[in-house]
Amino acid sequence: MSFVEGMRAAGKLAALTLLHIRGLIKPGVTTNELDKAAYDFITAHGAVPAPLNYKGYPKSICTSVNEVVCHGLPDDIPLKEGDHLNVDVTILLNGYHGDTSFSMVVGMKDNDLIIAARKATDAGIKAIKPGATLGDIGFAINKSATRSGFYATPEIGGHGIGLIFHDSPFVPSLGKKGRGEILKPGTCITVEPLILSRQESIESRKIPNSEILIHTANGALSAQFEHTVLITEDGCEVLT
Repeated sequence: MSFVEGMRAAGKLAALTLLHIRGLIKPGVTTNELDKAAYDFITAHGAVPAPLNYKGYPKSICTSVNEVVCHGLPDDIPLKEGDHLNVDVTILLNGYHGDTSFSMVVGMKDNDLIIAARKATDAGIKAIKPGATLGDIGFAINKSATRSGFYATPEIGGHGIGLIFHDSPFVPSLGKKGRGEILKPGTCITVEPLILSRQESIESRKIPNSEILIHTANGALSAQFEHTVLITEDGCEVLT
């Protein structure tokens, strides 16, 4: 199996997993129940959840609710209508990683922040092509977010991905055109800007017995979408 074939298969399964989980979300469901559903779905398809035991992380997915902006731990607290929720799924299939996430407001239609985060992610992906730079991606994301009246966080962004879960380079959510590493065909990155409802510094704390940090904002809501993207000879291919 070639690298591209492996990444396409992993990306497809990650996307199917996320769709499966999304269909289960409603008020009263716990994020631990979503975590178990993800584990069962992923393993039934011959893969493993990449986050499980990764640097000590004890769960199969990340579920970030309200002030938690990323790397949130699933728990037994029932979701409530109006909660901001991000679900982040990464699967490992035949040695290849597929990584994707989405945000929603539980039990309600998407609000302006959710819509803006999706648009910012799409803008970053549209900037990807051979010869473009990481700065081009960050510029496009930040421009889209600020036009919508929201804020991209500089601390959190995407990463290289493939046989390694989190590889170089860091893919920024803010940047200058023409700056940074040049994108090369045949490689994969994730695009995953974190968009905040207001300018806010991100606080971090370690999960016990883990190297993973949970990131929170001081009262600001957030939204994030993520795709695994293959850089091609004439543009890019979204694998998730």
